[in-house]
Amino acid sequence: MKRPAYLALVATCALALTTPAQAETLREALAEAYRTNPNLQSARAQLRATDENVAIEKADGRPNVTAQGALTEFLKQNSTSFFAPERALTANVDLGVPLYSGGAVRNSVRAAKERVQAGRADLRGTESAIFSQVVAAYMDVLRGEALVGLSANQVEVLTVNLQATSDRFEIGDVTRTDVAQSQSRLALAQGDLRSAQAGLIQARETYIQLVGSAPGQLEPPPPLPNLPDNTRMAVDVALDNNPDLIAARERAAAAGYDIDVAGASRLPRVSAFVGYDYQNFLGSVPDSPLDPNDPNSPLVGSPQTATASSAGLSLSIPLFQGGRPAALQRQAQARASAALDQVIAAERDVIAQVRAAFASYSAALAIIDSSREAVAAAELSLEGVRAENSIGNRTVLDVLNAEQELLLSRVDLVTARRNAYVAGFTLLAAMGLAEARDLGIEGGALYDPLVNYDRVSGRWNDWDRGSDPEAQGTRTIDIPAADAEIRDVYGPVLDPETD
Repeated sequence: MKRPAYLALVATCALALTTPAQAETLREALAEAYRTNPNLQSARAQLRATDENVAIEKADGRPNVTAQGALTEFLKQNSTSFFAPERALTANVDLGVPLYSGGAVRNSVRAAKERVQAGRADLRGTESAIFSQVVAAYMDVLRGEALVGLSANQVEVLTVNLQATSDRFEIGDVTRTDVAQSQSRLALAQGDLRSAQAGLIQARETYIQLVGSAPGQLEPPPPLPNLPDNTRMAVDVALDNNPDLIAARERAAAAGYDIDVAGASRLPRVSAFVGYDYQNFLGSVPDSPLDPNDPNSPLVGSPQTATASSAGLSLSIPLFQGGRPAALQRQAQARASAALDQVIAAERDVIAQVRAAFASYSAALAIIDSSREAVAAAELSLEGVRAENSIGNRTVLDVLNAEQELLLSRVDLVTARRNAYVAGFTLLAAMGLAEARDLGIEGGALYDPLVNYDRVSGRWNDWDRGSDPEAQGTRTIDIPAADAEIRDVYGPVLDPETD
């Protein structure tokens, strides 16, 4: 494994801060996004909702108790009945216990558990995707500050050149054309500075959007851990760890259980039941004669309450359902087939992402080397052109061109360093190695999806509801709009090929 050192972006101008800010590290930015990013918080809530599917499917195999009650007022009595009650209170309680459901409950629970595993992988993917965006935003801010510094320095240099050229024009040493060329280059440099400042503001606003706070004085990023030596190694790790691929595999496994669930509707179902019934006429049943055949028989009180209980087993055997079970099973098979192809599609995507990221990272390292050589050569060229201009062997335009070449070389070097770090982190993300557990995120305990799953998957209480929902992410409305002020100036860039 390589251990590249800091791929830092550095401002090369000498702008001082009136009030230095506390340095902010990339790890701190990632930790804050981990705690407050609303997209990540939403993904965690979605996983908690997926966890509940296990409890929902388990409930179909658990006992159920129902109670019913009714109070009936008989407004008109049956004309042939002389002892009908005027009102009745009825209540019953029934207990049902599923004993066999053809495997539908068992396989539904298994499918739900597989989808929970897929949801956990999705959460990992969301986490690494947000971290990749934060890293890119962090590096964009550093690059933006460096480009503003380079552009401001170029404006300052060209301002001095214009003044010197104007002074030489006054004594007849150069022509008005030289002055116009200097003025033109200065105007272009001032426009480039404005563009660089706008780019820096945009980068800082993106940082605020992702991290939830304004960037302060950003330190150069730390080395990227566990970068592979070659593409084959990167692909092998990704095929085992990439969260998107893992999620596709888990969903395919769940789709296989769905086939058995669909087929279970053809099988018998057995359940046990117990029931208790209670009836009370609330004293509204008239007294009845002791001897119904003797009209002079004395009246006696009629029973006003009645109870009954029952217990037994019930068996349900589907004989014909119009082809519905077969259609459901064929549908589940088709969806399982689609899920299996989605695994292959995800695998292709992962392989392409890893290879492309590795190529981008390698290319950025090569560009760093060539840009470093270009900067050194441009610096030497500018020094020589200025010396030759002082003795009349070079024109003012030659000096301006040499200064422009040096600026472009420095911009290319700054951009290559940014691209190398972002490509390296993107490679780690594709390999499944760019999550909080891999990056040593500090600032509190990491989110553990097992905690909620263990809490809810075995609960039986119908009234055991959770807390009222509330947003967990932080808003950015109170953060002031970003500006283009350069926070600090860093020292020489460290070589990415050394420690």
